[in-house]
Amino acid sequence: MAKGTARPRDGFFLRAESFYNVATEIESLGVDSAYGDTPLHQQSHGESFLALLQNRFRGKGLYLLDEPEAALSPARQLACLRVIHDLVNQGSQFLIATHSPILMAYPMATLYLLDEEGIKPIQYEETDHYQVTRLFFNRRDQMLRELLQEEF
Repeated sequence: MAKGTARPRDGFFLRAESFYNVATEIESLGVDSAYGDTPLHQQSHGESFLALLQNRFRGKGLYLLDEPEAALSPARQLACLRVIHDLVNQGSQFLIATHSPILMAYPMATLYLLDEEGIKPIQYEETDHYQVTRLFFNRRDQMLRELLQEEF
């Protein structure tokens, strides 16, 4: 979080798992068209989530996102990073709880590990999510063999 005299002009808290309720409320208020050309409920979960980011988040804001990757394919996570980057360049700040190595890779992110010992800064390559994903991609066959091996 950056300190200063400027206050956020916009803000939003979004949990991916409650997004359906958000879209329903938007529809009931009759403001669906403000979130893109296609109503949110007529899009896939990922498309509607990205439409919200692209159309509702206006910049110079504080945005709290709880596991946004739950709604997004890897390609959509990359598109999400682009939207986040554009908004950061417009003076926005994000606080994101995520398990996604793609979202964690944002170059200007400060990562924190929250565990039973408290909160501490962590480097991207030190995160479990990065390490497990890298190991899977580098040794997929071996990992799958070990994981799926039947015990008799």
